[in-house]
Amino acid sequence: MESENKAGNGNGSLYSKIMQAIFGAPKHLKDTHLFHKMALIPVLAWVGLGADGLSSSAYGPEEAFRALGNHTYLAVLLGLATALTVFIISYAYSRIIEHFPHGGGGYIVATHILGEKAGVVSGSALLVDYVMTITISIAACVDAMFSYIPQHFHHYKIPFACILAVLLIILNIRGVKESITVLAPIFAVFVITHIMMLVYGILVHTDRIVPLAGDFKSGLSHDLSTMGIFGILMLFLRAYSLGGGTYTGIEAVSNGMQIMREPRVQTGKRTMLYMATSLAFTAGVLFLCYAMIGIKPVEGKTLNAVLADGLFGHWPMGNAIAFITIFSEGALLLVAAQAGFVDGPRVMSNMAIDSWFPHRFAALSVRLTMRNGILLMGIAAIALLFYTGGSVSALVVMYSINVFITFSLSQLGMSKFFIQRRKEDPKWLQHLFVHLVGLALCVTILIITTLEKFAEGGWMTLLITSVVIGLCYLIKGHYVRVRKGIMQLDETLLDFPTSGPVNTAPLDKNAQTAIQLVSGYSGFGVHTLLSIVTTFPKTYKNIVFASVAVVDSGSFKGAEELEALEASVKAGLERYVDLARRLGFSADYRMAVATDVVESAIEICTEVAEEFPRSTVFTGQLTFRLEKFYHRMLHNETAFAIQRRLQWGGLTTVILPIRVNT
Repeated sequence: MESENKAGNGNGSLYSKIMQAIFGAPKHLKDTHLFHKMALIPVLAWVGLGADGLSSSAYGPEEAFRALGNHTYLAVLLGLATALTVFIISYAYSRIIEHFPHGGGGYIVATHILGEKAGVVSGSALLVDYVMTITISIAACVDAMFSYIPQHFHHYKIPFACILAVLLIILNIRGVKESITVLAPIFAVFVITHIMMLVYGILVHTDRIVPLAGDFKSGLSHDLSTMGIFGILMLFLRAYSLGGGTYTGIEAVSNGMQIMREPRVQTGKRTMLYMATSLAFTAGVLFLCYAMIGIKPVEGKTLNAVLADGLFGHWPMGNAIAFITIFSEGALLLVAAQAGFVDGPRVMSNMAIDSWFPHRFAALSVRLTMRNGILLMGIAAIALLFYTGGSVSALVVMYSINVFITFSLSQLGMSKFFIQRRKEDPKWLQHLFVHLVGLALCVTILIITTLEKFAEGGWMTLLITSVVIGLCYLIKGHYVRVRKGIMQLDETLLDFPTSGPVNTAPLDKNAQTAIQLVSGYSGFGVHTLLSIVTTFPKTYKNIVFASVAVVDSGSFKGAEELEALEASVKAGLERYVDLARRLGFSADYRMAVATDVVESAIEICTEVAEEFPRSTVFTGQLTFRLEKFYHRMLHNETAFAIQRRLQWGGLTTVILPIRVNT
């Protein structure tokens, strides 16, 4: 038996070593420089969050240019409109960063200003959007990379895309900064090669400027006589709207403010400026190059690949340079998937804190990452890759619709915000004007894209988003009913009256000791204490309350929040000790600050049991009249996990039921 136990321990140790090698060692919450080490400076934030916006130049302008058909003379105007729209939306999101510096972006804005119903719509749209971000980034990355691979190898696209998704899941579970540092060189290569391609493309074709102006004049005259001004306007709006994928990463910075280096607002605004400038330049100049050079679609290649081949083909080693340029574009799309893995779980955690999602999605792993959210986002993206066959065209349609739902709600919310602040903010009218213009642009793109592409896949996006919203309401309804039941316990037990003298005696190490696991001071914990007293009368002389101050995404925002969390838990434990002493027991408490409740609770209980050998562990667990399949997903099984581990270690653990009617 002894050898079997050793073998088991050895396997457990080997498993832990493998997990640490893949995902990294635990972070230390007591490290005074922890937040500084994990936070991003503007350049790294530009890489991790801005790459989503910049990478959209790989597919957004192409979709818009293709939508022009033979009317390519409009490409220059389309480039100007695109660049202007990037700056308008970016400016609007800079205001969101100023007034909502803790992140959350569109979800927080909609919830706080327009109400929780608008918030859940915005949050659900964002979640689906970030799954799309991951999926389309990986799919477009694979498309760009396979542009230089023979057609008969293209059936390997989906398996290759899935491998990339798994690698990104592992990188992000290790940590945001770690994953961005690994991917930063790709971003640098993209910036260098694309600046070279775009600047060279303009400089060597300056002789095309006058003919291009002539093409514009003749094309406009021809279309005015055949289509009329309204027809040209509709054609332009359609192309402009179908290029909406160009703007899809702009909101990422405002959603990811928690990972910005202090001063957080300045870092976020500078990151937004970097992203807006780089995206406006890249997208705008791409349209100009398409028009000046007269780019035509080539089967199996992106328009940017055709452009790179045309510009670098006659250079020494030109084919290699073109390959590196487009390969870096594909690789940058992989970096852009970071925004989905960084911001998606953060939106999910904000919704979990508000009870729209299972509470476990607000939890942090030992690496201080939102492992549950990262896994869900990654798995959903892989499923979507298989569903769409990795088609960028289909994904762009699905992608653009949702992001503009969030954009529209954000602009509407900020418009209302500045109207409400018109007496306090002297620049309210200036800010309001920008948000109203942004709202008009976003709603226009949303309506046209939805109507134009509804039958081609847009319906699927709206269906998925509606299903997510419906699930959110079901989850919230369940938590509200449970909360009502717990509130009844609070009303009954929080001011529990006691009689008799207060026990001020120190704990007797040789006496029977009850170790009660508690969270905050609540009717739930008091009910568990009274259950111990009534179920085991005159058995226990000592009671030691044990609690873990759980660091989740809601509290992991800075050193001050962690200190406030620790102080709150300590105050609750002191109230439990006071109640137990008024009931006649000798009492004390133990606590820890951690992300993993089970491991920390086991460690505390083991230490207390060594100090008080005659100990029994007690904890409460919600029980329902009829157990449903979803209860385990919505309510953690922490009590049972702790019981299994402690009883295996020889420490008796009792779970006391707490009945809740729902």
